[in-house]
Amino acid sequence: MVSPEHLTSYLIASVLIILAPGPSVMFTIARAIAWGRLISFLTVLGNAFGMVVLSTGVAIGLGPILQSSALLYSLVQWAGGFYLVWLGIDAIRHRVVAAVNMTDVSDGTPTKWQTMRQGFTVGVLNPKAIVFFAAVLPQFVDPEMGSVTLQLITLGLIFAALAVVFDGAWGLIAGTAREWLSSSNKRLENMRVVGGCVMILLGVAILATTPLPW
Repeated sequence: MVSPEHLTSYLIASVLIILAPGPSVMFTIARAIAWGRLISFLTVLGNAFGMVVLSTGVAIGLGPILQSSALLYSLVQWAGGFYLVWLGIDAIRHRVVAAVNMTDVSDGTPTKWQTMRQGFTVGVLNPKAIVFFAAVLPQFVDPEMGSVTLQLITLGLIFAALAVVFDGAWGLIAGTAREWLSSSNKRLENMRVVGGCVMILLGVAILATTPLPW
């Protein structure tokens, strides 16, 4: 059972990281620009399934460890914070290439199955989500509320549900404004920069609020 005291803070953190234009958001927007709203929505569904698998795997692997070791708990959060900062910097550095790739439609229109499968792959391999599940989720777990693993799985399912809503909104907006977005790579680059900055700030926040592991 997830602590009600932590749930509101967790929902805010989840929405912030989902809205930040990282791999899943940028892939959804790219699909919306190239193929429209239906393809982008199927991408979002596939991505959410991938996140469920990813978050469950992280929960099963980390849950027992985090419940038994305060040192490892801090180390995981510090490693995740630094990695999130690096991801943000990398997103800003490679914004130009990413913007060009988003408007590439040379592969032809994907089928519904291909779209779901590709969305799943992006979700399950999303480094931003991996860091979030490994470094951020444990902050919202209360060992006194029962199984840490079960709490992590529950938080992961909530995150995936929020991702469907907010990534779907990104896809809807991008699909509606696809001509406007695709007419200027600079707009796509700016979105990448904003997402990179949010990831950096979240990483710094994790580092600032996590006790030293020694």
